[in-house]
Amino acid sequence: MNVLVTGGAGYIGGHMVLALRDAGLKPVVFDNLSTGFRWSVPEDVPLVVGDVGDYELVLQTLKAHSIDAIVHFAAKLVVPESVRDPLGYYLNNTVKSRSLLAAAVAAGIKTFVFSSTAAVYGNASDKPLAEDAPLAPLSPYGSSKQLTEVMLRDVAAVHDMRFVAIRYFNVAGADPAMRHGQSTANATHLIKVAVQTALGMRPSMDIYGTDYPTPDGTCIRDYIHVTDLIAAHMQALDYLRKGGESIVVNCGYGHGYSVSEVIDTVRKVSGRPIEARIAPRRAGDPATIVADSARIRARLEWQPRYDDLATIVDHTLRWEGMLRERNLKL
Repeated sequence: MNVLVTGGAGYIGGHMVLALRDAGLKPVVFDNLSTGFRWSVPEDVPLVVGDVGDYELVLQTLKAHSIDAIVHFAAKLVVPESVRDPLGYYLNNTVKSRSLLAAAVAAGIKTFVFSSTAAVYGNASDKPLAEDAPLAPLSPYGSSKQLTEVMLRDVAAVHDMRFVAIRYFNVAGADPAMRHGQSTANATHLIKVAVQTALGMRPSMDIYGTDYPTPDGTCIRDYIHVTDLIAAHMQALDYLRKGGESIVVNCGYGHGYSVSEVIDTVRKVSGRPIEARIAPRRAGDPATIVADSARIRARLEWQPRYDDLATIVDHTLRWEGMLRERNLKL
């Protein structure tokens, strides 16, 4: 199977490329390198540098590499930034996904896996969220992903295409073999920021709000190891290859940790202090988001292997240390 991985030079997409190679499949990376890195793409994997909204280039790539399936990661993903720049997010995440889908239809692509988000739910409740929970995104980021889900559903209904849309919860960690990890210098992921602060790469970090309706007043999230998330994508491809119907699934562990608990865990695992300052709430941040993962476990037979916050933190620490040692120019 030849698989086009959009955003395959980035954090999550890069892990997908490794998993496809490990399984003996043939990935082709399509990335504009705005946040991804050329060095992260293995030498034996074709890299097409371009914009996913470039219909002609995408169509040419699909045909030239005899692509059988698309796994679509390419997107902007910073919630506060989306609040400040809604049109930019709708262009990048929704309009360009529409162009990608048009090229996929023209090329006869029958298998599509979409990187969606738990941000489609908004500030729903403090209980685990199932896929049929009401969708009420609090940010343009969440809305841009929801609209792409709608497009994908409607396209698949009239064309010979089946899809799995995977709603991510909070992704963290790094490849256990240290082949890949989150490498963006100014990434906003909480665990990466806390780890960089512990390592002295940042003088301090901010806690955005301590007055949420949670036990310690800070936001609660369901943190999932990137390797377990990628396993879900691999199982989604296998599910579709075996004739599975189109489906939307959550991908999370089903329990959450608060911002304060994450910072405390990074302190313990690293053995280093972290200066954390209290800052105002950020627009678009729900109080609690935790997955009900019953559907993905039942339908895709997904069984996570790294459901442990300390392990996620340890892998992040090791990756950040390797980045410093290699003196990579990010």
